[in-house]
Amino acid sequence: MTADQPHPDAVPAPVPDPEAVVAAAAGRRPGRLARLRSRAEAGMSTAEYAVGTVAACAFAAVLYRVVSGDSVVDGLTDLVEAALATLS
Repeated sequence: MTADQPHPDAVPAPVPDPEAVVAAAAGRRPGRLARLRSRAEAGMSTAEYAVGTVAACAFAAVLYRVVSGDSVVDGLTDLVEAALATLS
């Protein structure tokens, strides 16, 4: 490893928010939004994706059970028959 190469375990420096850079150059404190953006995470982690996927699948299963139930099918059938009856 040479002097110009970073250490393999080194944590990369966060990218500064442009609004915070401009505010610092003007001698002002950055706004609240800039401070929040500088602390924001870049994206979801694998665990958050897994939880979101499980939640979406559970919602889809509940929705399927509701829509495929007899009362919903009967209601939709009555609605379509009533709509067709008004056209003829």
